[in-house]
Amino acid sequence: MNLHNADITVSAVKKTQYPKTDMPEFAFVGRSNVGKSSMINKLLNRKSLARVSSTPGKTITINFYNIDDTIFLVDLPGYGYAKRSKGDVESWGNMIDDYLYNRQQLRKVMLLVDSRHKPSNDDFMMLDWIRAAQPDEGVIVIATKTDKLNKRELEENMEMLYSELKLGEDDILVPFSTKDDEGKATVWDMIELMRA
Repeated sequence: MNLHNADITVSAVKKTQYPKTDMPEFAFVGRSNVGKSSMINKLLNRKSLARVSSTPGKTITINFYNIDDTIFLVDLPGYGYAKRSKGDVESWGNMIDDYLYNRQQLRKVMLLVDSRHKPSNDDFMMLDWIRAAQPDEGVIVIATKTDKLNKRELEENMEMLYSELKLGEDDILVPFSTKDDEGKATVWDMIELMRA
């Protein structure tokens, strides 16, 4: 798979706009500003293919990134942003719900959480959503921004996340940093295994 051959195919607001291919899709979801766009750029060795914003709640579309006509990486809209209207939150919920439960091409949803903080109520709710949508598989949780912690803090916080999220032996918790390559190879290895 040639990572240089990557582009954004569509920013969809409804399912009629989703790509009409059979290519497997791997989706990333997490609260606003958790680092989904930064992680996608890191995975693809790009600076700005996925638009990164310092303003939370910027991604309100489902963004499909075509990787070498082989797979799609899918950036789902961030949740938990307080300044969204009730209507926005409801439409977000409907869009995510429909994508998670009905998208045939979806192979795996990976939940991103901030390694520096305890999971939010929205994180717990999203984890339950993922478990309900993919009940026969373990969950994959990616702990972002690990470079902002020292070694001892990182060890403690990874244990805390594992415990708080009630992860089990079939679940995977991946530390990830966009500052170095921590977690990058692990995420690609998991995608390679699941796309077969």
